[in-house]
Order: sequence, then structure tokens, then C-alpha cells
Amino acid sequence: MSADESELRELRASVREFLEAKSPEEAVRKLMESEPRFDPEVWAQAADQLRLSALAIPEEYGGDGFGPVELGVVLEEMGRALFCAPFFATVGLAAQALLASGDKEACARHLPDIAAGRTTATLAVAEDDGSWDPALISARAVPDGDGGWRLNGRKCFVIDGTTADLILVVARTVAGPTLFAVDREATGMAAEPMETLDATRAMARLTFDAVPATLVGADGAGGRIKAKVLDLASVGLAAEQAGGARRCLEMSTEYARTRHQFGRPIGSFQAVKHKCADMLVQVELAEASSREAARLAAECAADFAVAAAVAHACCSRAYMVAAMENIQVHGGIGFTWEHPAHLYFRRAKSSQLLFGGPAVYHERLLDRLGI
Repeated sequence: MSADESELRELRASVREFLEAKSPEEAVRKLMESEPRFDPEVWAQAADQLRLSALAIPEEYGGDGFGPVELGVVLEEMGRALFCAPFFATVGLAAQALLASGDKEACARHLPDIAAGRTTATLAVAEDDGSWDPALISARAVPDGDGGWRLNGRKCFVIDGTTADLILVVARTVAGPTLFAVDREATGMAAEPMETLDATRAMARLTFDAVPATLVGADGAGGRIKAKVLDLASVGLAAEQAGGARRCLEMSTEYARTRHQFGRPIGSFQAVKHKCADMLVQVELAEASSREAARLAAECAADFAVAAAVAHACCSRAYMVAAMENIQVHGGIGFTWEHPAHLYFRRAKSSQLLFGGPAVYHERLLDRLGI
């Protein structure tokens, strides 16, 4: 199921209205220093009133059956507001991993509660080096003799890892990288928050010591599942980055119109005009590439993987440019802790590095192009 243009505009307006009320700057700053790093009441309202947690989950599992295009609209608005919530980890990563696994039993067990907002989830792939390369995974799983598995190892940069009810872990077996489900209360698992540049996106380091786990999908299929999820997650992240970049542009142009220097708005000076124009070019390119990739994902197009890599590269660059220029346009005040410009810069930088950084995703683009 897909929405038409008028329905997408209505969805965007509804999400923006909700986030303007529930995620103003003061709420973001408060949540940055709290634990959990999101408001459970606001998350419940997002799930119950807007059904955001159900948006991209098939109807057979209690969802609304929409796809990447609608998900992109929501993530653009969340990126614009720096919304602190387990949405990206739960819906953009974990739910997509369950669906990509093809394990109907696991989907039936977990997705209805995710759709209803009762379960938050995340996906743990990267380890100490932050790489999503399945060849570099050292965490291991072995059969426990009773039909289950036991996990040993460590995962890092796990989004919402200290609060997720369900953790999907890619670990190595004799057959290769494999996906497993772990309950947050499982014996032998320890989660500690990580100090990162971006305090609006909580990350954790997870340690597994003979932790009981359930196989999801086929043994040895973790690499294939991860590759599919990474393409989809890159498009979701690109939408979030495009939304943040658009907000940086809005902040800059508003300030350039209202801030006067030498008796005239600073926006009338050529240097500031050029900065805003450069930002606009980057933002338009980011929105076009992320939305096109989402459309191709919805159509299961053959060139989707290439579009996903392009969107990831374009939007990462656009957000960094917009975030840096936003600080420059604001001048001295833009460098202060009290101004929100640095919050967007921090999110831009951390998002740029989330799935490995520029060198990695440019290599991914070359790989998708067959070069």
C-alpha cells in the first residue's frame, strides 16, 4: 500500500504538528541528559495517536502496510526536530531485519508488539571498529544443546541499546554471520551507554557472556540480511539527514533576514547570500536523492541498491555542509552552547559516521555499481 501526494502532505503536516508540540528544543535538551534518552509517554502517544510505529509494518503483523516513501516522510520530520525516540532503531533497523530474514515465526512473535508500540527494538552489528562488514564480526554463537543458542562477544554503537526490549544481534556461527534475537533481560548480557558526539541519539556497548538467544532466519544468512537492511536503513537515515539539513537552511535564512548589521539585514550581503544559496543546492539534492531512493525501494527496483548508496553519500555531505554553514551564518552566537546550531552539527557528524563513514559508503557505492 502506498499513499498519494495529498496523503503524504497530510502525513507530513500531522507529524510536524506533533513534533513541534512534543519535541521543541527545550525538550530535546532535557532528554539529552536523561535516562532513558526519550520520553516514554511521548513515544506511546506517537504509537497510539499517529501509529508511527506501525507505519512500515505489513498489515498481517498488525501494521498499516505502508512503505519506504511514507517512512521517509516521517524520518525527514524527525530529523528536522531532532526527535529523541527509539523510532529509527525499532522501525528502521530491527523491524526491517525481521522482515528481511523471511522468518515468519519470528515476525509473528515480535512485529505485532512493535507495531503497537509495546516493544522497542534495535539491531546490533558493529563492534569496536564501528564497521558493518560481516567479515569483521567476531561475536560468536554456539548451539546450547537444547535447540537454542548462546552468544559471546561485544557490540558497540548500538542505537538505543540500553533501553531496547528486543535486540537483534548478528553473530558468527560455523555457517557464517547469523541473526539472533535476544531479550533485554537475558542472563549474561550487560549494556552500558556510550559517550558520543551526538547526545540526541543514544548508543550503547553490549557485552554477551553465554547469553541465551533465538535463531532468526536461516543459519549463515546474516550477511544477506544485513546487506538488505543496510540499504533500507541508509535510505531512512538519508531522509532524516535531509530533514535536518532543511532545518539548518531555515534557521540560517530566518536569521539572515532578521539580523541587522551596519543598518541592513545580513542576508543582503553577498557572502551570506552565497552561503544560503550553497546550502539550498545541497538540501534540494539531498531531498531529491533520498526521496528517489525511497521510491525505488517501494517499487523493489533493480537499481535500488545504487540509489540507496547515492542517497547516503549525498545526504551525508549535504547535512554536514548545511550544519557548518548554519553556524557560520549565525556568527559568534552560532558557536555557543545555548544556540541549537551545534546540536544539528553533532547529529550531522554522527550520522555521517553511523554506517562506517564516507570512505566506506563511497566504496559501497562503487560495489553496488559493479566497479
